This record gives sequence, structure tokens and C-alpha cells, in this order.
Amino acid sequence: MKIVVMGGTGLIGSKTVAILRQKGHEVIAASPQNGVNSITGEGLENAMRGAKVVVDLANSPSFEDKAVMEFFETSGRNLLAAEAAADVEHHVALSIVGTDRTPENGYFRAKVAQEKLVVASGIPYTIIRSTQFMEFLGGIAAAGTEGNVVRLSPGLFQPIASDDVAAFVADVALAAPRNGIVEIAGPERAPFDQIVARYLKAVGDSREVVRDPQARYFGGLVEEHSLVPLGEARLGSIGFDEWFRRSQAKA
Repeated sequence: MKIVVMGGTGLIGSKTVAILRQKGHEVIAASPQNGVNSITGEGLENAMRGAKVVVDLANSPSFEDKAVMEFFETSGRNLLAAEAAADVEHHVALSIVGTDRTPENGYFRAKVAQEKLVVASGIPYTIIRSTQFMEFLGGIAAAGTEGNVVRLSPGLFQPIASDDVAAFVADVALAAPRNGIVEIAGPERAPFDQIVARYLKAVGDSREVVRDPQARYFGGLVEEHSLVPLGEARLGSIGFDEWFRRSQAKA
């Protein structure tokens, strides 16, 4: 089966492409560097020809509110139009757990807009909402740093390893469309500040993590359950310790 993975050279995309190819599928790792651009439309028609499934993992190069909204709306419209013309049978989109519960977060608003385009497209679909990736814990700490202090919300957090994300994405791509949402998360849930403090300690970083209920996450306040699944979710198998061991082994 031919499967197109938009953002196929990125963190999740490259892993997903490898899994699907290992299972014997013809996979296009689509990205601007490979001549397939969902913003300009370059290469979309050729990439979609004969494809049964499209997995959208493309991400905005900018997290600024206006830029990220323009990216997901433009990319979504161009991609879905090309899929409709090629009679694609399943559109899989990777989104974020809690994206509709933190409206002041500009990135989350943009993902909601992307989801709405998918639902309205008429193409059979599955939206995968994932919790934050463990690989971004360092970046989250950096964003919350003032001097030698990291201010973070005590809201619950349930990060997931990118290897687990890719495995779930591949499974969904090969399954029948749900015409609905699947949520995925890591196996361990704890307050946001505690998880980042655990990460900093593991890497030998001396910054102090301070619990601050007013600390913002990509511009949005974090309530207790803002960033974790509220109902049923598929849980990854890789906990923090195992993920950290693997990441250090690759370094």
C-alpha cells in the first residue's frame, strides 16, 4: 500500500516511515527538502498519486501565534484538496491532547483549526491527539527559565517517548479510519514541575525548578488536567528512565 507521510523527515516522521517500510509498504517521506511542500503545493499532486493513506506530521517552522495559524490552515487546505483529488482513503493527523482546552495558547488554537479542516474535508480520517514528547523536556525547561530558576505549573503532565508516538501513528495509519479522535500518552503521570525537575537532575543541570501555578506553557495557563487525557487513552510502554537511558546511549 502506498502511504504518504508529510513531515516524513522529522522526529516522528522519520521513525514512522521506517516502521511502515519495515512492514512492506511503499512510503513517501514527504517534506520540502524532498520536493513536497504543503504550503506552496509543490510536489503534492505527484506524491498523492496512487496513495491510500496520508499521515500529516508537518509542523510549523514558527511558533508565533499568527504564523503558526497560517501554517496549519494553509497546509491543511492544500493537503486535503490534493488528497480529495487523488481519492485518498484515510487521512491521519497528529494533534495534541488538550488542544481544545487551552484557547489562550496560540499553537493549540492552530491545531484546533487544523482538526476542523480535517473533519470538514469529507475524507475518512483519524485524529491522534498526543501528549508532549519527552524529547522536548529540555526546551520546555529553557522556555520557563529566568536566571537560574525554572518556573513551571504543577498541572499534571504525561509525556510520551517519540518511539511510542511513531508506533501508534503507524498502527493508526494501517487501521480503518475512526472518523474520530484517538488519544495517546506516556505511561507515567506527575505534576509538570516534578517531571522537568527529574529531567534536569538526570542531565546534571543545577537550575532550580519552582512550582508556579501562574507559569504559562506556550502562552497558556495550565490547569490540573489541561495537558493529560481526560478519558480513555492508549499508553506508551517507554517510561522516563528507559527513554533517558536510550537517549543517552544515542548521544
